[in-house]
Amino acid sequence: MASLGEPKNTIEILNKYHFMFQKKFGQNFLIDPHVLEKIIRAADITKEDMVLEIGPGIGTMTQYLCENAREVVAVEIDKNLIPILTQDTLRAYDNVTIINDDIMKVDIGRLVQERNGGRPVKVVANLPYYITTPIIMGLFEAHVPLESLTVMVQKEVAERMQAEPGSKDYGALSLAVQYYAKPYIAANVPQNCFMPRPNVASAVIRLTLYDKPPVKTVDERFMFSLIRASFNQRRKTLVNSLANSAETGVSKEAVLAALEQMGQPAAVRGEAFTLAQFARLADLLAGTAVMRLGEDSGGGTDAADELL
Repeated sequence: MASLGEPKNTIEILNKYHFMFQKKFGQNFLIDPHVLEKIIRAADITKEDMVLEIGPGIGTMTQYLCENAREVVAVEIDKNLIPILTQDTLRAYDNVTIINDDIMKVDIGRLVQERNGGRPVKVVANLPYYITTPIIMGLFEAHVPLESLTVMVQKEVAERMQAEPGSKDYGALSLAVQYYAKPYIAANVPQNCFMPRPNVASAVIRLTLYDKPPVKTVDERFMFSLIRASFNQRRKTLVNSLANSAETGVSKEAVLAALEQMGQPAAVRGEAFTLAQFARLADLLAGTAVMRLGEDSGGGTDAADELL
């Protein structure tokens, strides 16, 4: 079967089915075999693995996954692509299942239980850039058994996920991702590796999930409300950012007292704080918050809603 990593083969399939790119789905198909091979290597796919692919498109990366994994489940939202996948580009593979659905609506926990005995799976995806963060954070917050996510995202988003405290890219997204996983940018990908060409550069980032978060906090939801408030107005001090936020419900005096207990100056800004420091701050302030939103803090950070 002809590899779709070659541009001429991709063009042939698109012409054969008179396929029209759907802007609403953010469709940009990979047409570079070297990038596809880098993704497979970065994801460390073996014959022991079940892979969940989000957005297979015409099946370009799916072909590579099928050849390297034990089983592939590909979730595609565009119904117009299903005949291409089932009748043409993936018909030679008996280890792939194609699901026509929105990944945000799929019961991934049930899927993993049925197809992989509940053991962690690897996610690989060329994600639509407009919905990158909601998909990634949705997977994290659902606490489904995942070993890693190796995803193509906008380059600047990848840099934000991997950013360290004090850098210009460091923010709420960095902290949310790093609470759940260790990020590693495996490759930068220029626009000419896609059809059609996107307007921005891309990057492949691998997010290796932690067995448990690297920090402990008494209230995960509250900690993320502090993080969001800290970066809503980056030029403000941490004290003013938190005290002026209706979401956190903490007073200026309480924040100052907590910072003093942590040995931090009153003028410190949120971008200087590590994840561990935010966890400590949350624990010190947890008893002082009086306007907390959503007291059911038992699950989920709701981080995806306000990170971009």
